[in-house]
Amino acid sequence: MFIRRESFSQYLRMYPVVSTLIALNVLIHLLTFLPMLGEYIYYYGVGSNFHIANGEWWRFVTPIFLHGGFMHLLFNMFSLFLFGPELERLTGKMRFITIYMLAGLFASAATYFLQPLDYVHVGASGAIFGIFGAFGALVYYGGRALPQLKQIILPIIVISIVMTFVTPNINVTAHIAGMITGFLIGLSYFHPKRIVSWRAKNRR
Repeated sequence: MFIRRESFSQYLRMYPVVSTLIALNVLIHLLTFLPMLGEYIYYYGVGSNFHIANGEWWRFVTPIFLHGGFMHLLFNMFSLFLFGPELERLTGKMRFITIYMLAGLFASAATYFLQPLDYVHVGASGAIFGIFGAFGALVYYGGRALPQLKQIILPIIVISIVMTFVTPNINVTAHIAGMITGFLIGLSYFHPKRIVSWRAKNRR
């Protein structure tokens, strides 16, 4: 289900939103290595509660596309590469980007309201946890009809939550807020007819 067997060209054609998001994150990360420009991008893009409080509202969005290092980027983009396609195929392009961006946005907002004024954060984790949350909503509505999905996604969600709390330097607030946002949006998207349609697609 989450094993990718498509060729590179097939992946790009079938999952344009996921492909664009991965490319955008990688490109921005590479740009941060450029002299002057990289420092400018990172300084004005990082999620800084202090700067947000002073009116720099774009920082609710820009941290979603910045990462603190190569391994941070690799882990997040690998997760998006694996889990994003099924959700994009199920919901369609616009609904997928809605889940992704709103999860990331509310993750940043929760960080702003619940963390100290000097708190700084970057990463797409909140948005990716929104994907997990949306799958959780799908399981909530159709777990019996989709036993394979339930067996795979529930352990992933549990492990992700556990790792969130035991791994140092993790924005716990963003992860949990992103997952809750994805779950709530998923509840509005996944009615029984859509679940049946998704199940039929996976049988082909």
